[in-house]
Formats: sequence, C-alpha cells, structure tokens
Amino acid sequence: MALVLQLRSVSGLRGKGDRIAKAAFRGLSFYTRVLENCEDEAKFDETFRWPVATNIDGNEILEIQVFNYSKVFTNRLIGTFRMVLQKVVAEGQLEVTDTLIDDNNSAIQTSISIEIRYQALDGTVGTWNDKEFLETPSVHLEGDGRYSLETDSLLSGHRHGSDVSPGKSNQQSTERSFRRAGKGVFSAMKLGKTRPSKDEHRKQDDPAVLETEDLDRKAMRYGAGLEPDTISLASVTAVTTNVSNKRSKPDIRMEPSAGRPMDYQVSITVIEARQLVGLNMDPVVCVEVGEEKKYTSMKESTNCPYYNEYFVFDFHVPPDVMFDKIIKLSVIHSKNLLRSGTLVGSFKMDVGTVYTQPEHQFYHKWAILSDPEDLTAGLKGYLKCDIAVVGKGDNIKTPHKANETEEDDIEGNLLLPDGVPPERQWARFYIKIYRAEGLPRMNTSIMANVKKALIGENKDLVDPYVQVAFAGQKGKTSIQKSSYEPLWNEQIIFTEMFPPLCKRIKIQIRDSDKVNDVAIGTHFIDLRKISNEGDKGFLPTFGPAWVNMYGSTRNYTLMDEHQELNEGLGEGVSFRARLLLGLAVEILDTTNPEINSSTEVQVEQATAVADNCSGKMEEFFLFGAFLEATMIDRKIGDKPINFEVTIGNYGNQVDGSSKPLLRRKKEGGDGDEEESELLQNSSDDEVGEDGELVSVSSSPPMKPLVTDRNYFYLPYLEKKPCIYIRSWWQDQRRRLYNANIMDKIADKLEEGLNDVQEMIKTEKPHPERRLRGVLEELSSGCLRFLTLADKDQHHSSRTRLDRERLKSCMRELENMAQQATTLRSQVKRNTMKDKLKLVQNFLQKLRFLADEPQHTIPDVFIWMMSNNKRIAYARIPSKDILYSIVDEEMGKDCAKVKTVFLKLPGKRGFGPAGWTVQAKMEIYLWLGLNKQRKDFLSGLPCGFEEKKTPRGQNLPSFPPISLLYTKKQVFQLRAHMYQARSLFAADSSGLSDPFARVFFISQSQCTEVLNETLCPTWDQLLVFDNVELYGEAHEMRDDPPIIVIEIYDQDTVGKADFMGRTFAKPVVKMSDEEYCPPRFPPQLEYYQIYRGNATAGDLLAAFELLQIGPGGKSDLPPIDGPTDMDRGPILPVPLGIRPVLSRYRVEILFWGLRDLKRVNLAQVDRPRVDIECAGKGVQSALIQNYKKNPNFSTLVKWFEVDLPENELLHPPLNIRVVDCRAFGRYTLVGSHTVSSLRKFIYRPPDKKAQQWNMAGEIVVNMEPEVPIKKMDTMVKLEANSDAVVKVDVTEEEKEKKKKKKKGGGGAGGGGGEEVEEEEPDESMLDWWSKYFASIETMKEQLRQQEAAAAEAEEKEEMEIGEGSKAQVKNKDKDKDKDKDKDKSKAPKDDKKKKQQPVPELPEKKNKQKIDELKVFNKELESEFDNFEDWLHTFNLLRGKIGDNDDNATEEERIVGRFKGSMCVYKVPLPDDISKEAGYDPTFGMFQGIPSNDPINVLVRVYIVRATDLHPADINGKADPYIAIKLGKTDIKDKENYISKQLNPVFGKSFDIEATFPMESMLTVAVYDWDLVGTDDLIGETKIDLENRFYSKHRATCGVSQTYSIHGYNTWRDPMKPSQILSKLCKEGKVDGPHFGPGGRVKVANRVFTGPTEIEDENGQKKPTDEHLALAVLRHWEDIPRAGCRLVPEHVETRPLLNPDKPGIEQGRLEMWVDMFPMDMPAPGPAIDISPRKPKKYELRVIVWNTDEVILEDDDYFTGEKSSDIFVRGWLKGQQEDKQDTDVHYHSLTGEGNFNWRYIFPFDYLMAEEKIVISKKESMFSWDETEYKIPARLTLQVWDADHFSADDFLGAIELDLNRFPRGAKTSKQCSLEMVTNEAELPMISIFKQKRVKGWWPFVARDENDELEVTGKVEAELHLLTAEEAEKSPAGLARNEPDPLEKPNRPDTSFIWFLNPLKSIKYLICTRYKWLIIKIVLALLLLIMVALFLYSMPGYMVKKLLGA
Repeated sequence: MALVLQLRSVSGLRGKGDRIAKAAFRGLSFYTRVLENCEDEAKFDETFRWPVATNIDGNEILEIQVFNYSKVFTNRLIGTFRMVLQKVVAEGQLEVTDTLIDDNNSAIQTSISIEIRYQALDGTVGTWNDKEFLETPSVHLEGDGRYSLETDSLLSGHRHGSDVSPGKSNQQSTERSFRRAGKGVFSAMKLGKTRPSKDEHRKQDDPAVLETEDLDRKAMRYGAGLEPDTISLASVTAVTTNVSNKRSKPDIRMEPSAGRPMDYQVSITVIEARQLVGLNMDPVVCVEVGEEKKYTSMKESTNCPYYNEYFVFDFHVPPDVMFDKIIKLSVIHSKNLLRSGTLVGSFKMDVGTVYTQPEHQFYHKWAILSDPEDLTAGLKGYLKCDIAVVGKGDNIKTPHKANETEEDDIEGNLLLPDGVPPERQWARFYIKIYRAEGLPRMNTSIMANVKKALIGENKDLVDPYVQVAFAGQKGKTSIQKSSYEPLWNEQIIFTEMFPPLCKRIKIQIRDSDKVNDVAIGTHFIDLRKISNEGDKGFLPTFGPAWVNMYGSTRNYTLMDEHQELNEGLGEGVSFRARLLLGLAVEILDTTNPEINSSTEVQVEQATAVADNCSGKMEEFFLFGAFLEATMIDRKIGDKPINFEVTIGNYGNQVDGSSKPLLRRKKEGGDGDEEESELLQNSSDDEVGEDGELVSVSSSPPMKPLVTDRNYFYLPYLEKKPCIYIRSWWQDQRRRLYNANIMDKIADKLEEGLNDVQEMIKTEKPHPERRLRGVLEELSSGCLRFLTLADKDQHHSSRTRLDRERLKSCMRELENMAQQATTLRSQVKRNTMKDKLKLVQNFLQKLRFLADEPQHTIPDVFIWMMSNNKRIAYARIPSKDILYSIVDEEMGKDCAKVKTVFLKLPGKRGFGPAGWTVQAKMEIYLWLGLNKQRKDFLSGLPCGFEEKKTPRGQNLPSFPPISLLYTKKQVFQLRAHMYQARSLFAADSSGLSDPFARVFFISQSQCTEVLNETLCPTWDQLLVFDNVELYGEAHEMRDDPPIIVIEIYDQDTVGKADFMGRTFAKPVVKMSDEEYCPPRFPPQLEYYQIYRGNATAGDLLAAFELLQIGPGGKSDLPPIDGPTDMDRGPILPVPLGIRPVLSRYRVEILFWGLRDLKRVNLAQVDRPRVDIECAGKGVQSALIQNYKKNPNFSTLVKWFEVDLPENELLHPPLNIRVVDCRAFGRYTLVGSHTVSSLRKFIYRPPDKKAQQWNMAGEIVVNMEPEVPIKKMDTMVKLEANSDAVVKVDVTEEEKEKKKKKKKGGGGAGGGGGEEVEEEEPDESMLDWWSKYFASIETMKEQLRQQEAAAAEAEEKEEMEIGEGSKAQVKNKDKDKDKDKDKDKSKAPKDDKKKKQQPVPELPEKKNKQKIDELKVFNKELESEFDNFEDWLHTFNLLRGKIGDNDDNATEEERIVGRFKGSMCVYKVPLPDDISKEAGYDPTFGMFQGIPSNDPINVLVRVYIVRATDLHPADINGKADPYIAIKLGKTDIKDKENYISKQLNPVFGKSFDIEATFPMESMLTVAVYDWDLVGTDDLIGETKIDLENRFYSKHRATCGVSQTYSIHGYNTWRDPMKPSQILSKLCKEGKVDGPHFGPGGRVKVANRVFTGPTEIEDENGQKKPTDEHLALAVLRHWEDIPRAGCRLVPEHVETRPLLNPDKPGIEQGRLEMWVDMFPMDMPAPGPAIDISPRKPKKYELRVIVWNTDEVILEDDDYFTGEKSSDIFVRGWLKGQQEDKQDTDVHYHSLTGEGNFNWRYIFPFDYLMAEEKIVISKKESMFSWDETEYKIPARLTLQVWDADHFSADDFLGAIELDLNRFPRGAKTSKQCSLEMVTNEAELPMISIFKQKRVKGWWPFVARDENDELEVTGKVEAELHLLTAEEAEKSPAGLARNEPDPLEKPNRPDTSFIWFLNPLKSIKYLICTRYKWLIIKIVLALLLLIMVALFLYSMPGYMVKKLLGA
C-alpha cells in the first residue's frame, strides 16, 4: 500500500542556478538531490514512495515545492504545485504536467511534469508491476543504492527519500562522504551494514574521502550556515535497511544463557518491629525465602521488639527460578516448641523485585505487615529490615552504618519499590482458563493399545490440568481425562495486595499421572507488561488470548532429558500446546461486610467465551527456501540429512499432533470439514482433490560432503529445496505489526548508539553530531508509529489489553518523540556522555514496550534431522518473518535471506558443546495470509526458475518445491588475515598456538599456526578461487554472503580446541568496476570474537570478494607473490592494506616478581621475564634466588620495534614469566597481556605549559575569611596568574549546619558530636570522638552529593519534559556548565574539605572543634588508582582455563604478579628529558626512581571494626577474631574473639616487622572461633604494601588535618611536616620551601599562609613552622609538575572475600595501615583505639502514683469495678531485670499510690546510644554474648489477680535519648504525648539527669486504635556509677534513702495480711445494720430451736413430777 511519485522535470525556469525540489504528503517530506547550474529545465527524474497505512482519502493533498538552492542563505521558493488526489485514488495512476503557482497563488510560467501511482489496501486497483515504471532509463528503482543514504535520517522502513529539512545537511553527498570518512577500524559486526553502493558514477566532483575539516566546511555550506552545534549526521556505517537488502543480520552470540544455574545469596537483616497489633505479645519473626525458613529469637511481652539479626540464604539456580522465589517475612506471636504460634501479620515480595532495586537492595526500610486471613483489618505493624540479593559478580555497597541516629520516619522509608503507593489494597486476581489445543501425547501407545483391546475405546493419551502459581500460592483446575483438546472454562482466584510485589504469574499445563505429574508446558505472564501504573494507566488485564507454550520435543519418552524446558527453564525447542486464557483484576472494597475475607485460592466455573473472541480464523502460508547448509558438525556427517520446518504442530511429521487441530469453520462456512489427511502431510507433495495445495514441510534427505576435518556441507549448488506450510490461526497480526514497528525503531536506535560509541571509542571527530542524527531518527520513527498504529481500531476481537496497550504505547512514543527532539537541541560536545545514558534508557523502554504479551502465531522451528532423529534446531519468532504491505510493519527477516546457526537443544547446548556450530544455514522465510501470498518470492536473490509439483505446474501462485538458479557468478575471495589479539589462553602454558579457519560458502582455508602467543600476527592472505554464487550480479555486490572465521588452538595430539568465532562481510568488486579508492583496497577492521556468550578477543582483518569477469583472473588486481622466502608459499597481506609502521622504542622497568605459585609442584627458583611486542622483545635479568630476593638487579632495559602509526592498531604487549631450570630448560610460570599500550605512550608536554617558573607568585590563602559557599570558589590556577585561592569551607558553617541538623534536643546528631556539645574538655576526647565525627561528616557529604545529583537530574528531567520550551536561557546554560564543572571536581573538593587546618578564632573558643580524619567507604587503592603512579602491577595468569571457565574466576587463575612499568615513544628520545639536570641515561625515561634493594619496615595495622559479617554458626551469628599474615609473621588474635557478633568492634593495633620485597602482601582475615573443630574463615582482604610504600602519594602514614604534639590527635609520623616537605621538594626538584615572616611559606611559585604557634601540654605557646608545612602538604596537588594528592589520615573500608564464595562480599572491615622504614627514627607508640568501654550508669525510677487506670475486675459481692494495680518496669529486657511495685488493691478510681523505687544499673555506650548487656544465650552456651540494645525504659501497668494470670492494661516506652517531657499534672497528660511525638519537645535523660512528670499508658482497643489506659507519675534520675556509690538508694521503699509509705485509702487492704482490719471494715461500714438484723434473727431462731428441743423433756418432767 503506497503512494509513488515520479518527479520527472521542471521546465520554464528563469536564469541559471542550483535547483532542489521538495515533495510532501501527510506531513512526510522528501527532498530531491541538488541539480547544479541548470538553465531553463531541471531534469530530476527521481521516484519517491510513501508507504501508507490507511486508505488515502480523495480530499488529501500532495504538495511539491521547487526552490533555488543556496549554500549560504535559505533556499528561495520558485513555486508550488498542489494537487488533490481524488482522481489518483479513483484511477490508481496519473500523469500530470501543470504550472506552478507563487506565494500569491498566481500561476507562473514554470511547469512541472510528474507521474503518480497509488495502490489501495484491498488491492482493488489492477495490479501493476514495477517494470511499467521503467520508461525513462535514468530512473533509479529500488535496486539502486542512491536512497540508501537518504534513508539514514528516516525511520528504518522508508526505502526512499529523507525527511531532513533544508536547514540540516540535506543532500546525500555530504552524508555519503561522511560515511566514507567514517569507516571505522573497530566495527561491531559490519554485517547488515552495507557499503555505499554504486555511487561512483553519480557525482564525479566529490573528493573520495573527505577530511573532517572538509566536512565541516561542506556541512556549513549545505547547512545554510548553521553553527556546528546543530549539525546532525546520519549513520556512519551504512544503515541496516539498505535498499536492496535481501539479507538480515545474524546473531553472533551462540550459547543460550537462559536456564543456566548461577550462585545467588539473599541476605536479610531483621532489625526491629514497631506498632505490632495485639496485647502483651511475644513476637518471633519468620524469614522465608522460597522453601527455606529461619526464625529470629523470641522477645517477650513487647509490641516493639528489637532483633538486629542477620540471615543468609544461598542458592544455586537459574536466574528465572531465583527471581520468582518469594521472600516472606511474618511475625508470629508466642511460638514455642509445642505450639506453632499465631500469625500477627506477614509481608511478601519476590526476589526479582529486590534485584531490580538500585544496588540490588532495600536498606533500613519498613515492611508493612498485613494479615492474609483477615482482609478487612488494617495494617498489623511494621518490620524494619535490610534485604539484599547478590548474584555472582555483583558487589553491594552497603550504605555506611556508623551510629544510626536515623529519623524513625516509618512512612517515608517503606519497604516498597519506587512508584508503589504506601496504601496497598487487597485485590482479586481472576485467571480464567478456557481451553487448550495441540497437546503432545504424554503416554506410550502400548498402554493405549492395551486399553483399546480391553475396553474397545480409543483414548487420547494425556490427562491435562492447569496449575497457576502466583505470589507463593498455587491453584489448579480440574483434570480433563484423556483429551488433546481439553475444555475447562474455569477461573482460579488469588487474593493479593495490589499492586503486588511479585512480578510474574506462572501458568503450567500439567499431565496428571498416578505416579507423578509432569509439566507439559509453562508460560509466564509478566504483570508489568499487562498493566500500566501511570495516572492514565490500567489494571492488569489479559485476553482472552491464546498463549503458546514451548518445551522439549514432542515425542514421548519416560525419562525426558529436556523436561526442565517444559518447566519454563531455558529456551523451548519445540511447540507443546496453546492455551486460551484471560486475566482480570478487581480491587476489593474491604468495607463491604459480604466480602469473603479469606485469601485461600479458589477455583470456580467461568463463563465460556465465544469461538471468535480471540480473532477470526485465517489461513496463513509459510514459505521457506534453503539456499545453503554448511558447517554441519562432523559427528552427523555420515548419514543423510534433511531439514524440517514447523509452525505450531503444522509441518511436524515425526511427533506432531496425534490428532489434527480441528479446523475451525471458516466464516464463509463452505462447510469444508477437510479430511484429516490434509494435515497429516501425505508424503506425495501433491495437491488435494480440489486443487488445494498440501504442505511440504521438509527438504529431501541428502548426503553431506566434506568441507574440511571439522565440518561437512550439503551440495545444494544451483538447486535449492523449498518448503511451504498452510496453517490456520486467529488473525491478530496487528499486535505483531505494532511490535515490529517498535522493534525497528529500537533496532535503528541501537545501531545508532553503537555508531556513537564506536566513534567515541575510536576518537572520531564529532560523535555528538551522530547522536543528534540518532535522536532525529528516533523522533521521526516514533511519530511514524503514531500514524501507523492507530488503525483497525474497531476490530471485534481486540481485547481490553490491546486497546490499553495501544493507548499507552502511543502516549509513551509521542512523549519519547518530544523528549528526543528536546534532547537533540541539548546535545553538545560536553553534555554528550550524560545524554547518551538518557538515550540508552529510551532503548530499554522501547524494547520493553515492543514485547507483546498476548501471543498469536507460534514461533517457527527449523530442525535438522538425521535418520529421523532430531539433532539441532533454530527457533525463529513468527513476528520476525511476518509479511505486511507496509514496510515498517514487516518482520525484520521477512522475505530476506537469514543466516541461522543451529544449536543443540536444552542443556546439551551449555558450555563448549554449545560453542560448536551444528550447522550454518542460509534460509529465506516468508509468512503471511494465504490470500496475500502473491509476492512471497519477492525477496529471493534473482535469477531462478521455479520447480513445482506436477499438479501445480500451470498455477501461477503455486509455491515451488525447489528453485533452480540459472544465473551464476564466479568470484575470488581474498581474506587478508593480519592479526588477532587478546585471544583466549587454551594451553596450560597460558598461551595458545592459534590458527584461523575461514569459511565461505562451502570452502574453508586455514592460516598458518603461530606457536605460543595470544596475539598472533599472521599477516597472511588467503585466496579462495572459483567461489560460485547464485543470483543476479548486482545483488551480490550489496549483499554478499557472510564469512565465518573460527580461531582454533593447535594441539600436537587430539583435535584443535575451539577458541572463538566471528563473522564478516566482504567488500565486493564487480568485474566492471575499477579497483581504486575509496572502496579499494579495503581497510583493516576489528571484528569482535565470541566464545559462547563471552567475548574472546578481536580479529584485525579485511575481506574482499572480486568478481572474475569474462577475461578470467587476469583482470583481477595482481597479488604480490611471497616477498620473504622463509615463509614459504605463504602470501603476506598486500601493501595497500597492511598498516603504515614507524619506529618506536619500548623501555621496560623491571622491578620484581611477587607471590609466584608452584609450577607442576616445583617451587619457582630462578625466574626471568620475557617481554614481547610485535615479534621483538627483551629479557630481564635472571633472579638468582627468588626466595632470597625477588627483585631484578637491572632495572631498565629497552628494545625497538615497528608499530603502526594508528594507535588503535597497536598490537598488545605480552609479559611472560619463565622459570629457568638446569640444562637450559625452562617452564612457563604465567603470562599477562597488556592489551593497550596507550597509557604507556609518552607524549612530550606542551612547550607553552613549560614556563612555570617565569610566573609571578600565587598566594594560597589558608585563613577562613568570609564564610564562603562550598565548592564555588575554586579558582583555576593558571601558571602566570596571581590568584588567591580561598579554600572551601569555614568550619563555622559546618557547625551551624550541624546545629540545624540537630533540631530540638539533639534529634539528629551522633555520639561524636554530642560529646562536642557537652564537653569542651580536651581530655574527654579520644580517637573514637574523631572517628564518629568523621563518619557524620562523610554521611553529610554523601547526602549532599546525592542531593546535588538529584537536583541535576530534576533539572535535566524538567528540561527534557519542557519539550517546546527547550531553548534554555543563556544564564541557565552557564549555570549548567558551572554545575558540570563542579560535579567533575566534586570528589576532589570533598576530599579537601576534610582537611582544613582552621586556626581557632577567638569567638569560637567556646565551641570545641574535633579534628577529623577521612573515612573512605572503599579501599584506599580504588581512591588512589591502585597506587600505580609509577609502579604497575601485572597479574600473571596460568594457562588453560577449564571448560567450566564460567566458574573459574580471574582470581583462581592468577599465579603471581610482575611489578614494573613501561614507556613507549617514537625513536629519538625527546630533548626535554635528556637535557634535564641529573639525567641518568641508564634509567631512560624512568628518572628518579628509588632503589629496589630489600628494606626493613615496621608495619602497624590498625583494625577498627567489621560490619555485616556473613554468619558462620547455626544460630545465625559468628564469633569473629582477627588473623594477620605478612610474610612469615602470622598473628591469630584468637583469645580476644568477640562472642556472637556480626558487627564486632575490634579496636586493636598490631606491629609487624617485615622486609620488602619478600614480605609485601598483607592479609587481614576474620575467622570464626569454634569451641570444637577448626575455625572457619569468614573473609579476608589482601593489601599490597609495597606499592603503597613506594607511591608518590605517600601512603606510608596519612597526613593529619592539624599538627599537634599532645592529646588525642598527636602527630604520628616520625618525620615532622617540615621534614616531609623538604624531602618532597628535593625529590620533585621543586624550589623551596622558603619560610618567610608573618606565617608565609613559598614552594615553587605558590605562597601559603597559616598560623605559626603551637601549644604544648602545659599551654605554653611556641613558634613553629609545622602548621605552614602541613598546609602545603595538604595542598600538594596544587604544586606545579611535582604535585600529587597525598594520602590523608584515614580509615579505609575493605570488603572481606572468601575464596570459596568468589565475588560475593562476606562483610567489610574498617582499618588502616602505617609503615615506617626501620632506618628512620622510630615512631611513637601506637594510638590507642581500643573500643570505648561502656560507661556504667544507674537509672533510678520512682513510680509515685498512677491515675485513671482502667478498671478491670468486678467485685464478687457488689459488682463494683475496681483494679488491683501494680506497675512493672524494665530497661534491658523482661527476663533480665524486670521489677514490680507492690499492689495497690481495690482501686476504685484508677488511682494508685506506690512511692516505689526501681534501680536499673546498666552499661551504656554514649557514642552509639546503645546499652551493652552480656548474657548467655541459653543454658548450653559456652560464654556470654554481648548485645547492644537501644536504651528504652518500658513501664507497664497491670491488674493483679490471685488465681488467674495477671491482666495487662497498658504500657509506655521511653527512649532515654529522646522522649517527651512529662506533663505537670495528670490532667495535662494525654494520648498526644505518644502519637504526636514529632511536634513535642524531646529531652534526653543523659542531658537532663533528673526528670519528673506524668506519662500516659497506652494499649490498643478492639478496633486497633490506641487509647490511654492509665497515667503514671514517675521520676527518672540518672547517675553515673561513681555518683551512685556516693549517694546510694534502696530498692522499693528500703534503706538507704527510704521513701515514705504511700498513703493509700482503707479500701486498698490486703485481705490475707490484715484479716481483722478487713473484717472491721466489712462490719463497720457497709453491712453494719444488716449484720445486726441477722444476729437478732439468729438469736430468735436459736431460742425457738432450744425451746423446741428442750420442751419435751420439761414436759415429761413436769408430768412425772420429777
């Protein structure tokens, strides 16, 4: 579908001039070339083509403008021609000649002649072929290269024209010449990139290769005088979508990376929990990663437990499996041995989410706990933790943990990735499973036959069900028995928080089996791809759509070796099944009472969907032609081979569907239920009865022929077999089309970025212009997407996801187009790097958007079959070969010849097996709708006849079964193999014997073998004669086949080892072309060599393919025969191609060898170093006895060598160490390759810069004058300026900042600073005060850097976002530049900031200033460039790397180190060196180096502390101690191990005497102490002391910030600053130091000022120069010529590594090393850095009264509410020291009186604000463990019960460092004091010492709300241990200092202590009258009873008268 315009001519022009025309349609304009000096007629004869995506409407307009072209001014419009396309649309073709109109719409004489054609979408217009267009012979059709240039600035699909406005360089000549100049030496694969084609005959006046200045001029000329800052440049190498590009780019990396197991470590620190919901709980945290569980210890009765426990989980699994594992943190209440406890709340997230975080970690973040059983409840608390996931080779930078005074801002530090809202809601995920088809058999047929015999029914051999796993839960559908096409219509419902922190849903079809269920296929849905979180985003939605599943091959075997492919690991090698599914998400309204609150997975029926919901069934046609099959592995070369192509189950003859896919009835309903044979490919490649064609899916078997020892090929020659397959799929091509458009934009962008990086790497001029070009292409591509993608909107089968995705893609791309345009205007020379990063983000985003989650057509598999067995395969995504009428939508490999390398399936392809090519194929593929199939052959190389089956003979569109090529061209290939470099070491010697094998078509040749080298210079020309290529000659020129080059290592026995492979494309010369510049002779280029997925060196070579014309070979350029006879018949690379050489001298400094390991079990005794470069070299002196002295006796040697002028072509230099044995034998110890000599090339300095000493003085002023802002006033020191440099910051500012940061009552601030505030007393300060203060400063700096970076980024974002307002005002620009400058200087300034000697100013006397040191949060080496300022260390590597070289790290191959250096310069030695005073010719360029004789040194190692150690014991802890090894000294500090601690503070120093060079490698290790068995190594770090000792940075003893002779900051170096300074001046030949009066010192031409007095310990002031000298040392880098940064007084942080777990940090160690030569005066004693002993304190808490305590008990008698109150308190933990008051019984008002004193003695570390407790962990523990816990006092109020457990009523926790001041009265005491901590003034008991007041007790009610449950009046009194001894006090109310008894009302009796009192109370008060009444009644009763009892007796007596 396209509009094609042929612009023939413009006539009737006036005058003479340069003309140019512009044609525009639908906003896309094309320019013609410029016609120079034409008179009245301009014959343009150019054709333009607009691919159109929607039908052209008759009212649309085509506009053509003709201009007079000007090189300098803007082009002047001659006239315009506008045409409404109504007639064109109606007729499809039109020729027009018409006049132009001018600006006033009046006609002018000039007329234009054009022809227009239009082909509509439905093909209604009669089809026409391109041949009709060729009426005028000069028209260039597609086959020509002219437009290949113009396409550059356009989206990749436009074949013609270029949308460049006249302002940009708009005619191709500049672009073409740019391309020429830009042929790089380094080219990434120069494959899809074409050479400029056939343009020699076009413009003869162009110089062939333009220099850059030329280009600049040209660009200026053509660019209408634009400033160079806006020029943009199209592709440097040509563009992939070349006009006649019939080949697509092969992928060079071979090995599948997916599915390969790797090492991972998940480390989780559970710090503490807060606000847990529940009363008086005993929480435990369970940490679960995947299947593994670990528990913390239990904390009793607290809602905010503090754990600080560290857990590590190690895994060895493939990345996909790892990232899908779920991390689950749950808090469990009262778990013990018998009960599993109850879940309080849990939190889950997948490992992948953590891994995608910056630094792969969350640090100190709060996880929100929620209860999965109860959706309606809110959050259940917060858990603070660190989570990190480390893969091999990731190193995690732990943010520095000094003293944590982190603001407890929970809401601001939630454990959630960016962009996830803190309030997550519950949501239901409905995964609807409808049906599946095409399942493989999962059972043997024998079983089925038995069944059939018994039951008589034929069943399908699979019982499928679907299992869905998401967020750690699984659900499954019912099992459909015996069905290849199961129908489920069920939905599985997950309930999970939204947005979920688990990224993937895993959907698996499984086969149910009595024994075990196996997976049939697996599909993952990535939630990020089916939802969009933006404000216009959408919830996850999917389908209903089919997804395809791939896995192992379909034939059933009991033990499937590729079973894990079915589990979703690795790349599937065969189609398994497709599944129709849908997904929807519903956010739950948790307030709704009906809601089912369980999160169990539910399965229920779902409504079935209509048959056509996933798209209308269409018939697709797949055609393929095999043009070549070579490089077939020799193992399978003896049997006939055929190739099978399958798409889904179509075409699969061996193990396809056991039953055909039922063909869905076509909408037309011809009722053609075609018989199943159609699909069971009947082998006669015939036509069905009704003339329908039947698929032919495999090539005929053929016996391979031998190419060489390793490979075979199939002799297809002129007859190329074809295959074709019909298949039926739902028509959802639009999805793939959109993905293709985006993919092409991304490909183009990626290629452009590679170009830019290439230009930077090879230092070509103006990479920024190319970047501008890239951005232009990107924005035009994005806008093109908007016009193309927005059609077929109302397709019935579009799912919601289709609509939403389209919307969001269009939004994103529109946005991207704007940003790209804005960015383009911002790309300048200096902003290049930053902008490049931003553009790379675009690329990732495009790739992400292009990935279509809803599959449609399954991928195509090509299998190589031998003997009906599947051997190797290639998998081609169907979208890549999908046809579309619109160019951009077409798949990138559709109708192109693609080179495919077949690989082994599954695990067999891992490792070396995957590196050998199984077969290399040239294959042509086309996939499209059957009804569009008329041009399926269009992309094949021309010149063939089709061979069809007999039935298809007369049908024109019937596909051929083979192609017979009639055209054949004969060529000669010349491979100029110059050299390779940095190859892989294949022999045990550390070298290889490499040779290269070049494959082209079916021929191969080898270079000679060069022994023992990794950088072979073969310098050899390989000639391939009579290479026959089939097809048209002109196509060969632009699209030659690729050449494969393999590098092998020759072994004396056995076969050669594979060392790597690369591809190249030759430059082609046709017989009618001249062999002359610019294309010939070709330049050497670098080709990257790959071995598996790893790079393995570069090949420098050039390839040319020369057509042998009718005159035979005599016409070819001559080959100069062998010039050097000694090489025999080997041809060297001819002169025009080999590089130009010149003479260089290489000087080598030989210093010594270190750490040589044994060779073949023998010690190295007499080593020697051989240096080799480009065939020349030099040997060092022999070391006579390596043990005694490993240094060389002769230091400097040199050799001369011819090296290429072009530095990029310099060969590497090899360093080999051999051990000389008796009888002249020697063995190789190890070798090192210096791949680039660039850093060793000596470049003489500018003559101008030499005039240092002429300049005036430069005063460097050290006084803090006015407070100045940080980092603004670094004045650049020009040699002759008189600048006064003010040095950064005044300390006052810092203090102010600190105060500000402190806020109220020291809310921030760490221990160090607090000390400052209280104690101006010098004696209180120690080394630790200095350390903590420094750490604060370091954190502050990091914060500032981050803030600055963030600010810069924001600014950037704003600028990009503004789009239209892109032109920033000049002011801003300048600011930006400043900022850039600042940023580049920031690190340096920061370091200076640390070290300002600030003299005490009078007004600052009251404020104590702590001197600081520099804390480096990395190794000192990384800060000072490994101390390789003049002495370099080269690691020597052992030879052969094992085949599992993935696991062999660089470390394991190191066999020793060579120390030395080198210097390379063109031969006459530069004058400035040799003329200098004191020049010693024996040392050449290495003047002034120290002697390398052995030297004795005192090494003092200070170990401060270790952090984050890897736990070594079962309990998740370790018992670390330090071990130090240096030479023969081995110190194990075993008795001072620190029990059960992962963050131990060691605070020790060790003195060791050592002799350099024998003992120079210091190893500091941390071991774990074990009671039984050997101690385990936790981790170790190695320090090379020698480099530090000799470095100019003076790393022997750090220069402190100030000079003092007593106190905590005593100068530790035996040399005073002034002595150091004079020594440095002498060594650096610097004039000085001259101390002058008034505190001035002059060094070279810098003058420094500073204080001149010093106080001794008695306060006496003495004059001294030391401060001045120190000032110079601290600014030594500013001294001209000799200056460099000196190492400051510091603490470095070194990672601890364990050789068993390579690459994964096991913790970090803070330490530093001082070194003192023994021949100097002895240093003073070591600084005492032993850990601060915790200070002993006593906290006395008096509980006076309580009030308003809630009443719990009901009275037995009266039902009154009352409480028996007591108060419990503790400081360290409930078990250790809880104390209870007595009970205030029967309080009726909630008032309680206690007057009770608790006494808590505790040990407290002021600096860390932690209480230190030591206790045994359990009864079995060997020793006590030291814990550090926050100082928190807990008070609880309880209700005492006699017989049942006491009831907990409420509690309050007071952090002794910051707690709210108590209220004056009970009334003023409220809930605010707990909830609203931020606003209240906070106090610290350590400052106040004594506090009294009322505090509320709180607890949570049923609704989880906090409520006040009582108030307590308490008094806190803090005393130090000494004070407590002086004024003792008794516990409770005891002596001494007793408290009086509380005055409790009578009601609060204690009944069992005071029974009488209680009786009295009962009787006297309440029941007085009642008792009286009862007594009277009783008396009465007794009387009656007595009366009745005694009456009979009396009666008898009376009666008897007794």
